[in-house]
Parts: sequence; structure tokens; C-alpha cells
Amino acid sequence: MFKKTFIIFAALAATTVLNAQQALWDGAQVESPVLNEDGTVTFRYFAPKAVKVTVSGDFLPTQKIQTPFGEFDGPGVAELKEGEKGVWEYTTDFRPAPEMYTYTFNVDGLNVIDNNNMWVNRDVSSLTSAFIVPGGRADLYTIQDVPHGTVSKVWYDSAVAGFDRRLSVYTPAGYDPCGKTRYPVLYVLHGIGGDEDAWLEQGRAAQILDNLIAQGKAKPMIAVLTNGNISQEAAPGQNSTGYTRPTMQLPKTMEGSFETSFPEIVKFIDSHYKTIAKKQGRAICGLSMGGFHTLYISINNPDMFNYSGMFSAAIGVSEQQMTPLYDNFDGKLATYFSKKPALLWIGCGKTDFLYKANTDFMEKMDANGQPYEYMETDGGHIWRNWRIYLSEFVPLLFK
Repeated sequence: MFKKTFIIFAALAATTVLNAQQALWDGAQVESPVLNEDGTVTFRYFAPKAVKVTVSGDFLPTQKIQTPFGEFDGPGVAELKEGEKGVWEYTTDFRPAPEMYTYTFNVDGLNVIDNNNMWVNRDVSSLTSAFIVPGGRADLYTIQDVPHGTVSKVWYDSAVAGFDRRLSVYTPAGYDPCGKTRYPVLYVLHGIGGDEDAWLEQGRAAQILDNLIAQGKAKPMIAVLTNGNISQEAAPGQNSTGYTRPTMQLPKTMEGSFETSFPEIVKFIDSHYKTIAKKQGRAICGLSMGGFHTLYISINNPDMFNYSGMFSAAIGVSEQQMTPLYDNFDGKLATYFSKKPALLWIGCGKTDFLYKANTDFMEKMDANGQPYEYMETDGGHIWRNWRIYLSEFVPLLFK
């Protein structure tokens, strides 16, 4: 009996090894996406029983979509054609400009990622496949042959939250915790539903910093990528709730708690890193909800940050009556400018649903003679714009 059992076990083990070897050596039979020599891009998907397959992504011309906020630009859609052996294919009839793009397939009504492309982005609970067309600004988003900084996942005690919380901290190439050199600090904030990983994974923040610093276009700096969801310890899957589904419906996102807690983060960073611990050595920026947080952190702490950047800021989108932090906005804004910050920088897309809120805010500052810099881009509330804004904002810092 023992001999028979052993033979069965050995046979199963051998089958497992053979299957593993086949998976290891055979590799994927479909290549997608393919950046062709003429600059076009080919997408393929294996679906032998499918009736219709489409690809949707920000590399395609936009289409109008209806949202609760009105009609705005959305990702374009193109149809794949079925070829041999059930492989569907689409090749662009244009050359996508250098950029980092995301896309998904739709197979008979079901949205799926490209299972032949291992590069996947998570935006809240949505998964998209990703690729980069090299050249121009897009080269800032790729790993280049330059000195690289280090990204650490760091926990700090938050008295406001009542538990430990996690930060992502970038230190530039050559940073020595025992050395004499001190560095300025940039605090980078995400949008609603994001976390301390969002700017690293989708925003390519570490690559942007590495490349700009190596090119001499930016000062070597520490960057702190925060989690703006004060009810969370850390990113989904990295906290005590386990593998719960990420959601934008989190408590305490835009009611003042995170802004109130922010000096804790600054104090922690100054006490644990070689920082220039004064206003002239600090900058803060954020996208959407993070732009909203940036605004209120800056005007409630006018002696803390010398540079502030608001990317597609969610101005006016909050439960402002819940906290005095949002009271006396005009007075706090006037005090902020009376302290003569080096830079307030604003970026927004022409078709962003927050475009009017941002232009209204700038009209208010214009009427009061309050200085700022503004960059307007094509497109809407998308990571492509936010990467551009970060790469434009960073070289302006710590001059």
C-alpha cells in the first residue's frame, strides 16, 4: 500500500514539475502590446469564442461620456479584428505621442486587462494595462542609466488618527543618514481613493525625481508620499483590514482631519531624516483631493511651506461646515500671501470637471493681486496631466 501511494505521489509531482516547466519555458504565445518600427502600436487578445473585442485607452482619441458632473472627455474605443487561431488584433493608424498610457479590453461586454502584458496599474479598484511610448517627456517616466534614489515604506505614530500610519519616502541618490548634507523636502499628496503608493505606481514620481535630479533640472530632495485617508493605516492590502476591496467611499477624507494631522508628518520627517527643517526647505503638492488638502494645509500653516502646487484641485468639494479649518477662507488666504511664499502653482486640464472651480479660484486671486503660476493642458482629470504637472513643478523648487 505504501509503495502504491508513493508511486501515485511521485507521478503527481512529476506532472506538476512538467506543467511548471512548460509555463516557464513556453511563455506567452501572444505578444501585446507591440511598439512597431513605424511608431504605431499593435494590440492582441486571444479569445477564440468571442463575438466582439474592443480596446479602450487614453492613447486613442477621446469620446464624450456622461458623468454626474456633466459631459466630459473619456477614453477612446477601437475594435479588434479576429485573425488566425482566435487571436484578435488592432493596430493604430497613427503614432501615439511619447507618453505613459493605460488601456483595457472588452470581450463581449466584459472589461479585462491584457493578460499578455504584465504591467498593470491599480487606480482605486480599477485595473488597467500600461505601456510607455518612449521619447520626450515620457523618458522622465522610465528607468534611465542615472543614479537612483531609494523608496522606503515608513510607519509613524499619528495622535490625530489614533494609530500608526504608513508613508512612502523617497531619498535621493547619495543620501547619507549619517552625513552632514541636509535636503529640502517635497510632500506629495494623492487624490480620492488613492494612497501612499499611487504617485509611485501611476505618477512615476521616483523616476521623475531621479531623472530631473540627474539632469541637473531639480535640486536633490526628499519626497514624502502620504496617505491622505486619515481613517486608513496604509494602502489596501498593506494594513490590518487585509485584502479588502479599495473604495473611494472612505470616511474623513475632506472634513479637516488629514489637514489637522499634517504637522505630525512634518515633525516626524524632520526628526528622522536629514532635512532643511524650515519653510524655505519645504514644498507641498497634490492632485484632486490632494490639491484640496494642499490648499488648506498651506493657508492654515502659512509658515510651514514655501512652495505649494495644486493639480486639478478639488476646490469647493467638501463638507466644509464640519470644521473651523475651512472657515475664514479669504482671511487665511490673505495671511498666506502676506507671508510671501515663493510659489503657488496651479495646473488643470481644459476638459477637467474641476476646471471652472480652479478658474474661479484664480479669478479671486487676480482680484486681490495675489500671485500664482498657472499651466493649462489638454485633457481632463487624468494621470497623464498629473505626471506633467509634477515634472513641471519640481524644477521650480528650492531655488
